[in-house]
Amino acid sequence: MNPPDCSDIVIRLDGLSHWFGTNRVLHNLNLSIERGQMVAVVGPSGCGKSTLLRAILGTHPPNAGSVLMDGKVVTSPGFDRGIVYQRYSLYEFMTACENVAFGLMLRHTTIPFRVFKWGTWRKMKKDHIRQAEELLVKVGLGNAMNKYPAEMSGGMCQRVAIAQALVMRPKLLLLDEPFGALDEATREDLQRMVLNLYQENTRAKIEGKPPPHTILLVTHELNEALYVCDRVLGLSQYWNYQGAGHDSCPGATIVYDRAAPTFEPNTPREFEQFVAQRDEIRNIVFEPENPPDPETHRDFWTRRQTAGSVNV
Repeated sequence: MNPPDCSDIVIRLDGLSHWFGTNRVLHNLNLSIERGQMVAVVGPSGCGKSTLLRAILGTHPPNAGSVLMDGKVVTSPGFDRGIVYQRYSLYEFMTACENVAFGLMLRHTTIPFRVFKWGTWRKMKKDHIRQAEELLVKVGLGNAMNKYPAEMSGGMCQRVAIAQALVMRPKLLLLDEPFGALDEATREDLQRMVLNLYQENTRAKIEGKPPPHTILLVTHELNEALYVCDRVLGLSQYWNYQGAGHDSCPGATIVYDRAAPTFEPNTPREFEQFVAQRDEIRNIVFEPENPPDPETHRDFWTRRQTAGSVNV
């Protein structure tokens, strides 16, 4: 089912398929993500999660179908999409604050502007630094603004990378397993940081404002997907493609799309609250035996509309 007409859709995939030669990677992906949603993508190794992110980012346009941001077809990278990878990329010769402010400089100025309009550039630079400082405080690095990457831990550097993306105010933030290389304690801290962004969305909705953060998170950790996000997508090459009229697998497709429970950042992580859903996802998305009909568990919008009707 498609989202209701009143939904504020940020990103939409229409029949997206991608392949490399004879290697079919993604098949007929149809997806709509509403502004303010935090969506996790999980799936077996080799199912095309990173290919999906690159198609949305615009670096690898799909072979068939389309990606639309706010109704406009994506053909190349743009400032409306930000991405944070598992391996952060920071300039070693810049402080945390300078790293975060650097993107603003590139977006709003040119070399001739900075040379010939020095006075205006100085004022703009102060504003860029202010914005960078505010973001670093938000991600918990208020005491590390003037540290260089070599002086910070991996978790701190990853927070800087997230602040780099957020300072550009992207309409969609892509997170490609951003916590995968971190120790468990640091990972939990960063998960709570993402939950703080979810709280910002909630406050904005209460105040009648557009929620500022829309996130698509790729992760291999089911607990993380269900804890951090409010919606989970299962992308899998294990589905009943013969029932759909294909002799061989035409690529991974979305076989699971349902809401996830929401949590407060400072409440204890109680995994037993979603153990049943975690097992459901594992059986549907990751098991090659008895592959599912992809339509069966792809009912996020139907369930939400039904819940809304009941509440009314």
